Amino acid sequence: MLFRRRHSPTRLERMRVAVWPRHSWSRSTRYLGKRVLRLTATPHAIAIGFACGAFASCTPLIGFHFLTAFAVAYLMRGNMIAAALGTSIGNPITFPFIWAVTFKIGQWVLHGRTSDAGPQEVHQQFQHGLFEKSFDALWPMLKPMFIGAIPLGLVLATVSYFAVYKSVEVYQRRRKRTIEKKKRRLFPHPARAMEDDPHA
Repeated sequence: MLFRRRHSPTRLERMRVAVWPRHSWSRSTRYLGKRVLRLTATPHAIAIGFACGAFASCTPLIGFHFLTAFAVAYLMRGNMIAAALGTSIGNPITFPFIWAVTFKIGQWVLHGRTSDAGPQEVHQQFQHGLFEKSFDALWPMLKPMFIGAIPLGLVLATVSYFAVYKSVEVYQRRRKRTIEKKKRRLFPHPARAMEDDPHA
């Protein structure tokens, strides 16, 4: 196959790239932006899909963000590919802050107070409990995170929707103009061509 890799990546390499980009984060972010802009759907469907992915990434459902984003996007009639791309809001850099904010919001809603734990401390506690503790032992931490994920997810989804909608709308409008200009150059108007032809 053309442009196929000489050595196919191992399963471990695929898992690593899924959570950490092969190149720099800035390059990966630019690539992600281009992927979103070039989707073939209405700006609303793309923006809704991306917003659903952003919302799903705020939940503590590690390993199920794609499925959560697809389910919400299906209900909201959003673009599924955009929903998958929207889950990139949650990544190894942002997860410590997302989990700390959702945990503190949930604590405030449930108990009217928040802990003094920082983002890294909450991140380490959650990761440690996720792999080493039972669900019953982990639930006191998961419960406030689920509750806090709703307001934070709605804020991120709203911001993402308007940002993506405007970006896609502008991109599609410019692309349409470019295509129309190319068509006019390749296929000039027949009436104009007859006026320009002295022998017509």
